[in-house]
Parts: sequence; C-alpha cells; structure tokens
Amino acid sequence: MKRKRNKNIATYIFLIVMSIVFAFPFYFLIVSATNSSIDVTNGRMLPGTQLFTNIINIFSQTGMLNAMKNSAVVALFQTVLALLIGSAAGYGFEIYRSKGKDIVFNIILLSMMVPFAAIMIPLFRLFAKLSSVSSLIGINSVASIFLPYIATAFLIFYFRQNTKMFPRDLLEAGRIDGVSEVGLFFKIYMPTMKTTYAAAAIITFMNSWNNYLWPLVVVQSPEKQTVPLLISQLGSSYSPDFGMIMASVLIATVPTLIIFFLLQKHFVAGMLGASK
Repeated sequence: MKRKRNKNIATYIFLIVMSIVFAFPFYFLIVSATNSSIDVTNGRMLPGTQLFTNIINIFSQTGMLNAMKNSAVVALFQTVLALLIGSAAGYGFEIYRSKGKDIVFNIILLSMMVPFAAIMIPLFRLFAKLSSVSSLIGINSVASIFLPYIATAFLIFYFRQNTKMFPRDLLEAGRIDGVSEVGLFFKIYMPTMKTTYAAAAIITFMNSWNNYLWPLVVVQSPEKQTVPLLISQLGSSYSPDFGMIMASVLIATVPTLIIFFLLQKHFVAGMLGASK
C-alpha cells in the first residue's frame, strides 16, 4: 500500500513539473505582452501595465488589422475547400470500388513523404505563369496562399480512415429512397460525420493561420501580408519593440483558441474516429 502511494506521489510530481514546463512559455507570452520592451529584455516575470498601450500601438503603428483580415480570409477559404475536397476524395476511395483505386491512394500517401521545400520552387513558377492569366490567382494574390493546400494527402487519408466506420446501411436506405449519389454525400454522409469534419476543420484552420513559409515566398506587397509575416517583420526591425511583438503574438493566438474551445468536444470525438 505504501509503495503504491509513493508511486502515485511520484506520478503527480512528474505531471506537475511537466505542466509547468509546458505552461511556462504561454505564461511568459502573457506577462511579456503586459510589459515594455525594456522589461521584456531584462526578463521581467511579473505582469506590467503596458498591455493596452502595446495593443494600441500594434493597431495604430502596424497593419495588424489588415493582416488579420487576410489571414482570416485565407484560413476560411482553405478550411472550407480542403474539407470539401478531402472528404469527397476519402469518401470516394472508401465507398466506391475500382481496380486501381488502391494504387492511386498509395501514390497520394507517398506524396506526404515529399517535403514542401522540394516543391516550393515549382509551385512558385506555376503561380508566376498564372499571373499572366489572372491577377486573382497569380503571385501576390490571396488565392495563391491557400490554393496549394486545398487538396492534402493527410485529409484524404484521415477521411478515408474515418469513413471505414460510416454505417453503409444509411447509403443503401438513401438509394432506395431515390437520393442521388451527390445527395448521399451532402445529405447523409456530411451530417453523420460532423465530428470528423470538426476535428479536420480545427487542424486545417490552425495550419493555415500559422502558415509562414509559403506566404513569405508568394506574398510580395505589405497589403497582402498575413499575421505570421507581420510578426516576423516586427521582429526583424532595427530596434524591435518586444512588448508590442509579444502582444501581437497574443492577439494572433486568440482566433485559434476560440475555434478550438468551440469545437473541442467534436475534436476529441473526431480524432477517436467517432461518426456520431
């Protein structure tokens, strides 16, 4: 009994220490956002009184509002299109039968092994060519930021794996009632797999909101900047204001936190593969 109690105490101590380790960066972010740049440089660990001053400076001295609008537009379009394409592909791979579908699916999975840096230059050349067709989809456009991510191997794999647990009897009942194949997908499959969509939406939205490398390459004007690019620009100035930078990072985390807390129950169920 004593040995078991000592084991529990050691477990709790370990969990407490790990919680502090993981929570400390976020605590430092919040505290730094309330201090001046000098206090942050000196390593002040207590809250200050400069939070509202830093926030006002961010929106008055930088293009944070425009950057947040650009990031929101990119994240929303990327999330909606990626979920639609990824779920339709995963649904098709699992529900319908064909001889070569597994070969095609394996090729799609192999694409996950290719690092994005290896295809970045071909993508840039592609969008440079598209610039001559339309400025809406070419270099330095909002669409060029999210278009490379609307069809991902991960989402296709994720939706196919979750579709394995989808009750096929619902589809047969729908076919008997005369529902078209497209109607089966939109009217039966999508409402039933709402937890899967919620989990995929959180992952896609967070990836889009925090994306830095590709927007850095394709965005060439300040008015098209996203939030990560703006924060990076603040940090690379000659005399960076670290209090304002930390406050901008804190503001940038708010949308993802809101999305996660609103959909966290569905996120857990979706990651476990639930279809109800």
